[in-house]
Amino acid sequence: MGREEGAQVSLIVQPDDGIGPVVSAIHRAKTSIDIGIFRLDRGDIARALRGAVGRGVRIRTLIAHTNRGGERRLRKLEQDLLKTGASVRRTDDDLRRYHNKVIIVDRATLYVLGFNYTALDVNKSRSFGVVTKKRELVQEAIKLFEADSLRRPYTPGPKAFVVSPVNARARLAAFLRGARKQLLVYDPKLTDPTMIRILRERVSAGVSVRILGKLGKRGAGLTAEKFPGKRLHVRAIVRDGQQAFVGSQGLRKLELDGRREVGVIVKDPKVVARMAAVFEEDWSLTDRARQDVKDARKDEKAEAKVEAEAKVEAKVEAKAEAKVEAKVEAEAKAEAKAEE
Repeated sequence: MGREEGAQVSLIVQPDDGIGPVVSAIHRAKTSIDIGIFRLDRGDIARALRGAVGRGVRIRTLIAHTNRGGERRLRKLEQDLLKTGASVRRTDDDLRRYHNKVIIVDRATLYVLGFNYTALDVNKSRSFGVVTKKRELVQEAIKLFEADSLRRPYTPGPKAFVVSPVNARARLAAFLRGARKQLLVYDPKLTDPTMIRILRERVSAGVSVRILGKLGKRGAGLTAEKFPGKRLHVRAIVRDGQQAFVGSQGLRKLELDGRREVGVIVKDPKVVARMAAVFEEDWSLTDRARQDVKDARKDEKAEAKVEAEAKVEAKVEAKAEAKVEAKVEAEAKAEAKAEE
């Protein structure tokens, strides 16, 4: 766990860290839990929520008005949550989807997750989550949760708190434009024309841009590789090894402009470094990286061969020169003897 401007910040990496950090957060809650849920199929989360209610913790859940499973699945989710003793509200239907995954524990700790509370997302997908106690971010998350629960308008606050469709496009565009050396991008479907244009501009400015995920046709020429693992379910960007974005919105028009999505921008060195290390580890397993390794080995062998041939040639030349010198020396000695 690292520090960011006096506030504790840590990173959850899936599938490495598992559901433990989320379950532990619920177990540690003393007074309240506000949690946005898009999908949930894990019994351990439900049991933890039920246990928290039993301890007297006030739990408010906010679920999307619609999801791919339709009304039947949503109704089952509502019933399952009500069985835990939590209060349940549905979001408004003003947006295509409410897709954010946020947990606020005791109004003091904020969890912004890229993954759902499902076995598929946690056990078989690459994803991240950021945990922070930074007061302005926690307070902003509470403000958003209240607005969405009561179906009231939300006015954005801190620049580090990225909310679709309110400020995400502007904030993420500025984040990308701020890159001077490197951008490492995780995105399952990067297709937004404006964001692709910005990435192209950064490349033209000498910035190294690498993308893990699926890139739209407009992105031809950018360096992108298919995620080499089982499944990619994260939207994240590491900029210049100094800042990182993690959230539920990617660089896709629908996620930027048509749905409720939430992300955060962090500067904690340990969090940023771990995200970059995970990216590099994933990148090393891509077809491009493996081909680069093969090419590098071929180049090394070719260089070694050239070097070996040069050494042999040098030895031959040295021997020839030695013979010439020996011959000249012998002739000089012979001439000197004849003159005697």
